[in-house]
Formats: sequence, structure tokens, C-alpha cells
Amino acid sequence: MAKRASATDIFPYNDADASLPHGGDLGAARLLFPDAPKPFVDLSTGINPNPYPLPDLPAELFARLPDAAASGRLAAAAAISYGAPSAAHVVPAPGTQSLLPLVAGLARRGRAAILTPTYNEHARAARLAGHNVIETRESAALGDADLAIVTNPNSPDGRLIEREALLALAAKLRVRGGVLVVDEAFMDVGPPGFSLAGDVSRGNLVVLRSFGKFFGLAGLRLGFALLDPPSAVRLAAMLGPWAVSGPALAIGAAALADMAWIEATRRRLSAAAGRLDGILIGAGLGIPGGTALFRLVRIPAANALFHHLGRAGILVRNFPDNATWLRFGLPAGEVEWQRLQIAMDAFRNNG
Repeated sequence: MAKRASATDIFPYNDADASLPHGGDLGAARLLFPDAPKPFVDLSTGINPNPYPLPDLPAELFARLPDAAASGRLAAAAAISYGAPSAAHVVPAPGTQSLLPLVAGLARRGRAAILTPTYNEHARAARLAGHNVIETRESAALGDADLAIVTNPNSPDGRLIEREALLALAAKLRVRGGVLVVDEAFMDVGPPGFSLAGDVSRGNLVVLRSFGKFFGLAGLRLGFALLDPPSAVRLAAMLGPWAVSGPALAIGAAALADMAWIEATRRRLSAAAGRLDGILIGAGLGIPGGTALFRLVRIPAANALFHHLGRAGILVRNFPDNATWLRFGLPAGEVEWQRLQIAMDAFRNNG
């Protein structure tokens, strides 16, 4: 008889040079929980489950190479939406994932310090760029690095660092030629006044912004680096021509300019996160942190809850290096909310 796949088979942690596991792998979930009801409720990512409505696009966007003017329009829309000084400070890319090793390469090769726990790909990308990587929980350890990386708000715990503290870190690094990278992938749902997008003209500072998470279009593969213009020119040259597809240029520009949708979505996500809190707290779970797109819970029986939900056709994010953590994203609609509520009630009632 064939051996059924285990959790470590499906979500293995490999060495530093291999791809690391992430949420959203429904194929792996189906192997791990073959008898689960379908469709799966995927709560394993921090992606808005109700995406921006796609505009009608002319067929020529798919038939022609991306237009430089369209790239300029997208950069201008991103600068306004994110608060960067100008379009010259914005480099669009096919997802922030593709930017990570390139941005790490903007710093001289040396020691990269990453404030953890955080997104695992930062360490892998820094190593790919030739840095020796240390991961630290002490922000004071970042100031002596050649490359310092901070995720703000952080995933998976939603940790926030004040803007002035990050600017002081950037100033300390600047004296010794170091570079600060601030990953603001979840800043669209962060509190006002924390983003460093408006400060990138100072130099030695790179801000990363993700399009797909807040706008719910992760498959579009679109992200941005915000940085000083000379570094932006250098980074754009690394990406090469036609880095972002024509459809992504058009959809991104339209979405970033749609302030009515953006504001309404922030309110809706905040309300949804509050509803999720009610379900999690009602099941007796502690919530040490999160953002409006996800909540981190701490429970000694995290592995049991992960499998209980998986058998119910609900996938959440587990952390093989922290056996007490699970991360919950937001359900997409009322049917998914009810499935989560029923599954959590059953877990609580069964002790």
C-alpha cells in the first residue's frame, strides 16, 4: 500500500538555496487531505480574497510587447498611491519576489541582517546576492550590517516599527555605506504614518510594495521598488526591458488610481478581520498579532488544529519551525465563513 503523504512531506523546509514553502499550495493540500470536502477554503495566504474587478482589456495588450509609456503611467500611479516623491523613484517589477535578490545586490556584499521572524525568502535572496546572513530578533543588531532588512508590518505577527526608528536606522547605515530594505507588502492595510515611501530620496533606503496582496491579484505578478532615482535606474537595468506585462501595466494603473475602491476595501477588510477575531477568540485561541489581511494565533495544539481544519477542507498556514503558531487569512464569502465557524466550533467542542 502506498504511504500517505505526511505534513513534513508536503511542507518541507529545504536548505538555504532551495525554494521554501509558502501558503496557497492547494495541490499539496489535496495530497495531504485527500478526503477533505471540496472546494478547499484557502486561508493560508495573506491575500485579499475579494480581488479588484478586472477591467476590459484590448486584445492588443496581449499581442504586443509592453509599452514604455504604459510603464511610466503605472509608475506615476504607484508614486501617487504609495506616497513616493515621483515616478522616477518607482521601479515596477513582475512581483516583489523577483526584486528581492536584485535589491539585495544594491548593497555591497557583506553581512545582511534580517529582523525575524519574518518572510523566509528575504534570507534566501540575500544569500543569492552574495551576503552572509544573520537573522536576529534584536533591532539594534541591524545597524552594523551592510544590508538590513525589515518587514513592516511584519508577517506573520503584524509587528510594526515606528517610521522615525527606521529612519534613524537608515541614517546609521548611511554613514557606513549600508542599505536598509523595508518590505511594506502589507502597508496598504497598515496604520497611517508608518510608511517610508516618502523618504526614499534620502538614499540607501529601498521600500518594497506588493500589489497582489491588497488588490487580491497575486497571479498578476506585480510589485514595486521605491528608491532614489539613480538606484532606480540601476535596478531597472537589472530587470531589463519589458519586465512587466502589458495587461499588468494596465490593470495596475487602473487599480492604484481607484481611490474609492481602495478606501472601501480597507474598511471591508478591517471589518472582516474583526469577524475573524470573534471566531478565533470564541474557539479559545490567543491572537498575538496580525494585520487586516491575516491573524496569527498561538495554540499548543496547533498541529492538531491544522489537521482538523485540513480534514474539513480548510487550509491555514502552519510553521514547522514554530509548532504553536498558525496563520489565518480571510474567508472569501459567507459560505466560507460558515465552514470556518462550523469547523472551529467542532474543534472547541471536542476539546
